[in-house]
Amino acid sequence: MSLQPPNLRAAPAATDQAGLRAIKRVALFLMGPFYFFFIAFVPLLCGKRRGFRGWYWRQVKRACSRLLWLLSIRTDITEADRATLAVDTGSIIVINHRSHLDGFVLMDVVPDAKWITFAAKKELCDAALLRRGFKGAGLVEIDRKSGTVALETLTAAVHAMPARCSVVLFPEGTRTKSESLGAFKAGAVMAARATGRTIRPIVIHASDRLLPRGKHLPKSGTIRVEVLPSFECDLSASVDEDVARLRSDMMAVFDDWVGR
Repeated sequence: MSLQPPNLRAAPAATDQAGLRAIKRVALFLMGPFYFFFIAFVPLLCGKRRGFRGWYWRQVKRACSRLLWLLSIRTDITEADRATLAVDTGSIIVINHRSHLDGFVLMDVVPDAKWITFAAKKELCDAALLRRGFKGAGLVEIDRKSGTVALETLTAAVHAMPARCSVVLFPEGTRTKSESLGAFKAGAVMAARATGRTIRPIVIHASDRLLPRGKHLPKSGTIRVEVLPSFECDLSASVDEDVARLRSDMMAVFDDWVGR
């Protein structure tokens, strides 16, 4: 395994020629505000309509895919993994977090048959411009000032979700700086235990090579996504043991790719 920090290793090769990338960046500059205002303001008009959330998330998904295309970023996922996501039910999704690109990448690869939403810190949902959009989309507001309240909110939200819908959690809590995965928080495991759901681990590779910390414009390249087998909590074990086992499963896949 390379001991060089991931942001110092070479980024995956660019997916488009320089001229085409420049044209796409200009198009992004012109079209980006339209996408933002569409995502932010459509819930103001349609948020209370029946079936809005399912329709809205499909539009957000397509907007994420177009954004990545304009950034000349491709996602790489096997057809088998895509099929696994399409039929995934009764789960909580956990993904590692290395870049601001991670959420966009996940939205791009999730099939339309699978419905996801995200847990977001309460401060984001308090932003006046985005509040209705986030609430209309069904984001789960997490108040990080109280772990007990946060878990109760998350558990209640998961209980209310249809089986084909999964909340997405970042068990590391924030973008990690280490070469491997960071320490995991117990929220996903505790919510799974409380709701009887399984956990669907997903590992994202190379997103931090395209958009390292401190950078605002990502490089062109390919981001790899791997869907792991369903993880079932062991109620005869402790929460900490389940968290360690989940992290070990995801870390083995992540470190294997890094070492190639």
